[in-house]
Parts: sequence; structure tokens; C-alpha cells
Amino acid sequence: MTSYKFTGKLGELIERAGLGNEKDVDYIMSHLTNNSSLAMTRYVDYALSLVENKKGINRLEYYLFYGTLIQRNYSSLFFNRRLDYDIVDRAYKEGRIDKIQAYAR
Repeated sequence: MTSYKFTGKLGELIERAGLGNEKDVDYIMSHLTNNSSLAMTRYVDYALSLVENKKGINRLEYYLFYGTLIQRNYSSLFFNRRLDYDIVDRAYKEGRIDKIQAYAR
């Protein structure tokens, strides 16, 4: 496997995800807006998949419940991929995400 280093915005988001602190997750999530390009949403999705720091994971939980709709959706994807279904189910029961998003695997 090659150890290719990404550059540009994707590289920046990956670097932030590797640190994974609250401010890093905030920075990554700030790129999810109603005007985000398809490419940007893919960059963010990939970067979020790399967050392993407990502080960053806790921050993603915050976004699952209190972020914008698009931020809640990407947070839900993050937790579903980690098989953290309890938290996603709780967000669904509280009306934070819809059924489709809650059970997207």
C-alpha cells in the first residue's frame, strides 16, 4: 500500500481529522452547508471517517443532536459506520434525524 499524502483542501481536512479535537471537528463540519459542492461533502465524509480522538467523537455526538440538518446527517453516517446504533437510535427518537438517515448503513 502506498503512503500517498493528499494535498489541498482534502489534505487539510484529513490532517484535522487525524488530530480530531473539538476545534478540528468544528472546522471539518463548517464545510457542510447548503451550498457545499458534492466534492466537498465527499471530502468531509472521508475526513470524518478518520476521527478517532474521543474528544472529536464527543463533538460529533453534539453535531448529531444540535448541528444543522446536513451536519446531523453526516454525524449519523459517522456513528452508523462505527456501529454505534444506540446513539443514532436516540437521535431518531428525539426527531433529530429521519428514519431513512437513522437506518442508513
